[in-house]
Amino acid sequence: MQFKNWLFLFSIFALQLFSSQIKDPVKLKMEVKDLGNNEYEAILHATLEKNWHVYSQDLPEDSGIPTEMKVSSKDGIQLIGKVVEVGKKISEFSEAFGVKIVYFSNNVSFKQKFKLKNPEKPANIVAEITYQTCDDRVCLAPNTLEFEKNITSKVGAVATAETATVDGTKTEDSVRTADIPEVALVAENSNSEAKPIDRNLKVQSITFDQPLTDCGVAAEKNNENFWTYLILGFVGGLIALLTPCVFPMIPLTVSFFTKGTKDKAKGKRDALIYGFFIFIIFALLSLPFHIIDGIAGNIFNQISTSIWLNIAFFVIFIYFAGSFFGYYDITLPSSIANKSSKAEEAGGIIGIFFMALTLVIVSFSCTGPILGSLLGSAVTGSTNVPMLLTYALSGFGISWAIVFGLLALFPQALQSLPKSGGWMNTVKVVLGFLELGLALKFLSKADLVSKTMFLKRELFIALWILITIGLIVYLFGLIRFPHDDKKPKISNARKLFGVGAIAFLIYLIQGFIPAERPKLQLLSGILPPLNVSYFQDESDGILGMHPIHDYYDAIEVAKKENKPLLIDFTGYGCENCRKMEEFVWSEPDILPILQNEFVLASLYVDDKEALPESEQQSVDMGNGQKKKVKTIGDKWSLFQQLNFNNNSQPHYVLVTPDGKVINHPVSGYMPKEDFKQFLECGLKYFKENK
Repeated sequence: MQFKNWLFLFSIFALQLFSSQIKDPVKLKMEVKDLGNNEYEAILHATLEKNWHVYSQDLPEDSGIPTEMKVSSKDGIQLIGKVVEVGKKISEFSEAFGVKIVYFSNNVSFKQKFKLKNPEKPANIVAEITYQTCDDRVCLAPNTLEFEKNITSKVGAVATAETATVDGTKTEDSVRTADIPEVALVAENSNSEAKPIDRNLKVQSITFDQPLTDCGVAAEKNNENFWTYLILGFVGGLIALLTPCVFPMIPLTVSFFTKGTKDKAKGKRDALIYGFFIFIIFALLSLPFHIIDGIAGNIFNQISTSIWLNIAFFVIFIYFAGSFFGYYDITLPSSIANKSSKAEEAGGIIGIFFMALTLVIVSFSCTGPILGSLLGSAVTGSTNVPMLLTYALSGFGISWAIVFGLLALFPQALQSLPKSGGWMNTVKVVLGFLELGLALKFLSKADLVSKTMFLKRELFIALWILITIGLIVYLFGLIRFPHDDKKPKISNARKLFGVGAIAFLIYLIQGFIPAERPKLQLLSGILPPLNVSYFQDESDGILGMHPIHDYYDAIEVAKKENKPLLIDFTGYGCENCRKMEEFVWSEPDILPILQNEFVLASLYVDDKEALPESEQQSVDMGNGQKKKVKTIGDKWSLFQQLNFNNNSQPHYVLVTPDGKVINHPVSGYMPKEDFKQFLECGLKYFKENK
């Protein structure tokens, strides 16, 4: 065997030693069932870690890597029907791909029935599966594994078991797996010597854990920003306090505690307890969502991608807007408030609790739409809805608790509060316009999932412009709603908000101007994706750049141009890769750096183009699993694992023209600032040490 094949063997061994750092969220197990009458069923059971998923075999083109299972045998079998998927399918619209994708979480089984052509003889059954694993942040390289099982037909001999399992354990003698060497590189079709790969995939100069500099390390971050929702809930609570349903009750409630008893200290203490109970009540409103999530963990994914539920959210938000405009009130049944009010007579701590509950109930006509907005935003924009709602509702309750608590401690501050008046209705009407704008988000989601694509990006922006114009006209007193004063006084604060609305209108108008770089990035989570547009114009390359798709070719270009190399481990089916390209690479302070300072090597780990037959190999990973190296994607996937001990995409590495890692690689979708720091620190080191 040639030296570089031995080196490749050593690399595989090293990969096994450090495999604990490589993500492996899918556990596969093979089972062969004897169905009788010379019919069998090969089953591959997949168990996934929480928040990970694999795609279905039924995927639209150019939208990820569909799972593919093949069953074969050298001893001859006849397949019966097609591969059947058994599991809970989840369907949702992918903004990155512009189509509806289907995947499985938690667990799924792939089944293929077959007959033996020679039932009198034992047969070796081979099941091969190709799949890609993703979560909400990264996608792992497509993986191809092979499982083997020897079966003996009951026609030819009596088997000691009807079911054979490949899961790393020993099976009965008549249905056992072949002994697997700890590490072995074998040829694809025979027991002959392994065939060499044209270029050694283990690059000796690459040492990812010992880079030339430590600068620019971007720590991996949780995609769910709980603290953002806490702040949003807090702000929403403060806004709710300014509405007609709540604001007039503040001085009355605080005065009740501070003036209704001779014991001033007790009154203040009871007021603080009152505020605490308000916080607890709002926080507990998220408890049912935790229970629902525990019973059906995928329910919120289904809600977020359901056409009819998104249309229902659209209608509900329009209804909320009508309430804020003053055409009707949204209230809970009066019997609920009456029962809560009667319970206040219990006195003591229990009475204070029911006072807080009564406040929450009677203020629902103003707080309900705001809480509904938080719910809708969390359900349609997150993979961890219950926790986000807990943070949001806790923030809402904290704002109320702080206001009531501080005013109880410092009752003289009540004198500085503004008097109730028409300005409170102005707050409600402004919220009504906001509800109209948010309603379009849900209509857009339904439009995308149904593939009608009626609500184009430009039409969405136009509707938002109309809503903003309506808000501007209202703020300057040119139109009135039912509860507005007949001759409203336009305060300076109202004029200031009107000017802000005009600025937002100008910002929206630029969305109509076609450009190579995406516009309205602040609204990227609300607007339809860029490819749902009247001005769709596909161009070659990525943002005007033409990446090189071979590491070694890219290294040669880097040597000629004396530039550092940016390795971009990506995939055609990688949604987070598209998000990075569209929302981070396109930034005006990022794109020129990529275009002018680096040689870009985009290595697609899911490229299905076959390698030359002489380069195709299979790596025995133990436990009956064999890693196939048959395609260009397999090659770069293994290249990534061997050299960087990583198998997620997107994954970015900066290297010098002689192949040395400059700084620590980074993975996943990340904020622009982190990616910019990663690029700039590597570029600075390279220029200073040419």
